[in-house]
Amino acid sequence: MVDYQLVEEWIKDDPDAVTQAELTKLLAAAKTGDEAAAADLENRFSGMLTFGTAGLRGELGAGPNRMNRAVVIRAAAGLVAYLKKTVGADFHLVVGHDARYGSKQFALDTAAIAVAAGGRASLFNRELPTPVTAFALRHLEADAAVVVTASHNPPRDNGYKVYLGGRAVTDAGQGAQIVSPADKEIFAEIKAVTSASAVARAESGWTVLGDEIVDAYLQRVTSLVSDEPKDLRIVLTSMHGVGGETCVRALNLAGFNEVHVVTEQHDPDPDFPTVAFPNPEEPGALDLSYALASKVDADIILANDPDADRCSAAIKDPNSATGWRQLTGDEVGSLLGEQTAALYAGDKSAVLANSIVSSQLLEQIAAHHGVSYRATLTGFKWISRVDGLVFGYEEALGYCVDPQSVRDKDGISACLRLAALAAQRKAAGSSLQAALDDLARRHGLYATAPLSIRVADLGLIQQGMANLRSGSLTSLAGEPLASVVDLAEGSAELPPTDGLVFRTAAGDRVIARPSGTEPKLKCYLETVIPVSEGADMSEVRAAAAARLELMKADMAAALGI
Repeated sequence: MVDYQLVEEWIKDDPDAVTQAELTKLLAAAKTGDEAAAADLENRFSGMLTFGTAGLRGELGAGPNRMNRAVVIRAAAGLVAYLKKTVGADFHLVVGHDARYGSKQFALDTAAIAVAAGGRASLFNRELPTPVTAFALRHLEADAAVVVTASHNPPRDNGYKVYLGGRAVTDAGQGAQIVSPADKEIFAEIKAVTSASAVARAESGWTVLGDEIVDAYLQRVTSLVSDEPKDLRIVLTSMHGVGGETCVRALNLAGFNEVHVVTEQHDPDPDFPTVAFPNPEEPGALDLSYALASKVDADIILANDPDADRCSAAIKDPNSATGWRQLTGDEVGSLLGEQTAALYAGDKSAVLANSIVSSQLLEQIAAHHGVSYRATLTGFKWISRVDGLVFGYEEALGYCVDPQSVRDKDGISACLRLAALAAQRKAAGSSLQAALDDLARRHGLYATAPLSIRVADLGLIQQGMANLRSGSLTSLAGEPLASVVDLAEGSAELPPTDGLVFRTAAGDRVIARPSGTEPKLKCYLETVIPVSEGADMSEVRAAAAARLELMKADMAAALGI
């Protein structure tokens, strides 16, 4: 049972009247014997919201295990204390935010704390895509950046993402999200903050960043595409997020003048009213895009997630009920990887990288063009700090096409590069589907699919992983396992992480791991089908899809949750 005195002390220290009132009401109900209120309090006070390599992310609400001003103020104070120790009192912090509930206030508090501590803070004057803040960090040569966003999480969530650069990180990870030991050191400073209300906050003194940074960002991303044909009819959705205006401007400035936006999802809306989950990966998220694309006879659908650091795409498919097929993250990654590898052909200092849960095809593409390749742990905090990186991606719709300027995934620059490739193919009488078929004929068909299990009880995730570690899985799609690797043991190439890799001699592979940002257990399935000369690609793809379904069934049974 939660200590009511602890709750009362938190209420007194809470600088926000709204969350003060929320907790006061909940505490009063719990004291009268309301079991639901008592259980809610127990959860809210089960510990401090953990700060890690993903920063903070959690449900909005009052209490230490929620996203609120009291928690964010402690986080900002801890980050500032870390920067003063590692960089000096003259540190420079860039702060951006999305349009979710609380984001603007959390960003303002962060800037106010940085200035009160004697540092410099540059605060964006409005909600903008995450890649713009990541760009500003390197463009302004700042020491760190914070973006207040929960990316594609449900509406009830918010988050606090931290990047280090400037003098704080000087190697290939300069400008990337934090990794260990920085996360642990910052969290230690956060835990040392005993009172949120006692943290000094300036009333002014920060620099306000406006369109000059956005313009510089747009100038950079539009330079990534050539002057080749731009005859392409595009449907674009921003999924109720903050990327719509910036992405449209980028496409227009690059010469793509026929962009049709999904108006119902174009303007920022923290309630995300047209989607169950504001994530282009989720079923139904692109339904409005499909309808508009069919109406205007579009050539391609492009989609950003709410903070525009991810990009998804769909192409025409007469065999689909909607007339459209959403490309997998691996298909887009392979297309953009092929595009980049061709630009750096023969340059071994140029590196393509993707996470271990992404397709193995990228390694084949790199070898074909004579460039280098690296596999990393899941997450752009690892991909983006690869030395010599020229392109990186992960299957969850994240693509880094310009690591020199944005050392993170960037859905807007990815949209531009993909649109340029689609326009080039269209001008040549070809298509993106034909480009994918070309890759399959050269390397074999690398087909991937996810199996994602969302849970209410987080204990089920560990139970599922324990079931797999017990040896419950012995074959995939009728093929006996050739090897099982426990990633928790680490290797010379990769640090330890919670995950398992299953392989068959036939080339099938499954990686199982807990999600780092959502209550999900995720399995990443891949099968490799040889493609003979003259093969019917639709038949090859059908065979791969059938095999992946068998693999899904085997994994679901072995997980037992």
